[in-house]
Amino acid sequence: MKPLIHRIGAITATFCIALFFTSTVVVELFGTNEAIAMVKGLIVMPGLFILIPAIAATGATGFTMSKSDSKGLIGSKRKRMPFIGVNGLLILLPAAIILDQWAAAGNFDIRFYSLQGIELAAGAINLILMFLNIRDGRKIKGR
Repeated sequence: MKPLIHRIGAITATFCIALFFTSTVVVELFGTNEAIAMVKGLIVMPGLFILIPAIAATGATGFTMSKSDSKGLIGSKRKRMPFIGVNGLLILLPAAIILDQWAAAGNFDIRFYSLQGIELAAGAINLILMFLNIRDGRKIKGR
């Protein structure tokens, strides 16, 4: 059961981050300020309420399944996870909430776009690391 929960959590979390990233880029390039505010709001609610449990389930099941193995592909995955978590908790989560508040208030200034750039960079890094973990997980299972 743990492998299934792990797989579903990882796919859900990766899909959420990719969707948030893609939606942000598309709406910034082609959308109005109202559309940007709507996307920012949807990322926070319901987006974060889907993403956070998915990441928690992935981390918890991955940690218990790895049984403190720190070598090979499992070791690589274990080394990436703290960075993914810290990046999400200290950069992506606060940025999403702040950008939602600023967008809802119509504050599309240099602070908004600077934080937006930081959020996109952090999101891209997390996406890359999450895809590497999925790749290594598939190798571990022989797929």
